[in-house]
Amino acid sequence: MRNLSQLELWFAAGSQSLYGDETLVTVQEHSEDIAHGLSQSSQIPVNIIPKPVMTTADGITKLCAEANRNDRCIGLIAWMHTFSPAKMWIAGLSTLHKPLAHLHTQYNRSLPWSTIDMDFMNLNQSAHGDREFGFIGARMGLNRKVIAGFWRDDAVLKELGIWTRAAAAWHDSQGLKIARFGDNMRNVAVTEGDKVEAQVRLGYLVAGYGIGDLADCMAEVSGREIDKLVAEYDEVYETAPPLRRGGKCRPALREAAKIELGLTAFLEEGGFQAFTDNFEDLHGLAQLPGIAVQRLMAKGYGFGAEGDWKTAALVRAMKVMNIGLQGGTSFMEDYTYDFGEPAKVLGAHMLEVCPTIAGRRPSLEIHPLSIGGKADPVRLVFTAGSGPAVNACLVDLGGRFRIVANEMEVVQPEKPLAKLPVARAVWVPKPNLEAAATAWIYAGGSHHTSFSQALTMKHLEDFAQIAGIEFLSIGNRTHLEDFRKELRWNDVYYLLNWR
Repeated sequence: MRNLSQLELWFAAGSQSLYGDETLVTVQEHSEDIAHGLSQSSQIPVNIIPKPVMTTADGITKLCAEANRNDRCIGLIAWMHTFSPAKMWIAGLSTLHKPLAHLHTQYNRSLPWSTIDMDFMNLNQSAHGDREFGFIGARMGLNRKVIAGFWRDDAVLKELGIWTRAAAAWHDSQGLKIARFGDNMRNVAVTEGDKVEAQVRLGYLVAGYGIGDLADCMAEVSGREIDKLVAEYDEVYETAPPLRRGGKCRPALREAAKIELGLTAFLEEGGFQAFTDNFEDLHGLAQLPGIAVQRLMAKGYGFGAEGDWKTAALVRAMKVMNIGLQGGTSFMEDYTYDFGEPAKVLGAHMLEVCPTIAGRRPSLEIHPLSIGGKADPVRLVFTAGSGPAVNACLVDLGGRFRIVANEMEVVQPEKPLAKLPVARAVWVPKPNLEAAATAWIYAGGSHHTSFSQALTMKHLEDFAQIAGIEFLSIGNRTHLEDFRKELRWNDVYYLLNWR
């Protein structure tokens, strides 16, 4: 998925026949104006499609059924222009499987104080009608997003735009296919998880393949295809001398291109949007996939190392939310610390960090890898640019899934990292390293994460809310005593409400 404008949110205004045809015509006109205005906003990346005014239970039920069936529809926006008796919404909302946003607004910003009469009051009573709709949402325990404010205001458009991106990521997750080459890294706990529960709860289809299946695809790659891709490498990246034409490591670069082409063909043929590999299982590959994984992430694929399919799925979701925004999203790992002032994290992985977060043009290099027992792998080397970012992980606690996220500020290394031949990012966690790491560990957060300089906590929180899973936020307002209480309260809540 490269363009969210192919997707739709359906805008449904609620009313009732009691007000007469003339009023309903006006309600429809206002509804269409709002939908058009929302669609025109740069904050909202999908099309907003106005639907006929909802005045009957049958009409509402039909709308919800159509939304469920429509592949382009990622959710509904509901707004009660007038009073809309909420019992007629029960049947439809009971069957709705798409995300729901309740926009609490009104068509007019200001009241005509000197001329206002009861006709105006009866027409423009969202303050009345939305509370009725809000009650039925609470009474039914609906998982919905409530946004209040004037529909033209930037704050409202921004909040709706964030939720829209989360809804698009959820839409993409339904039936998300994740290919696992090999199994999880042996004896590692956090990369494990219940794949059946993940499909039931989150829509993920996780399928395992032998590395020989990838090797078979690589065997079909032609020399001409390799020549073309290697020429692209030379053009796009700063190629190190050993990898240039005539260099002693040029054959390794061609092998890396062969891996990328074979992996791309496998994923495209199988309709996969995310994948994992494992350096403990590389039979049939000359080198661990480095640049291949990095470039596939840059194209929007999710990835997790060592068989970590949950992180691969979250990277994909955040890639979808990221579409059209400034900044990139990548697989990441908290690697090592600097306990200076302020204390910092050096994040990296052996090879697989996405170049969308690069602060400048990446360098294409080859270096030994002291793990895996294979030939020296080719990789892109760079440092992430400075600025705000978030790190998030998806973990399986056995009884439920949990997203843990940390706000942070990416900074530049204090000195050049001349001897560190991997892509990396340096950041200061919020509120500080000690508190953030303590909270992360109490929450059971994984060492693998999805890192983004494009998204905020709000994107992740809305995605977790749509998914109906637990969300834990670590940032400037985090106090460890309160955080530990939140963990205990959540244990009780999900024990009572998970099923």
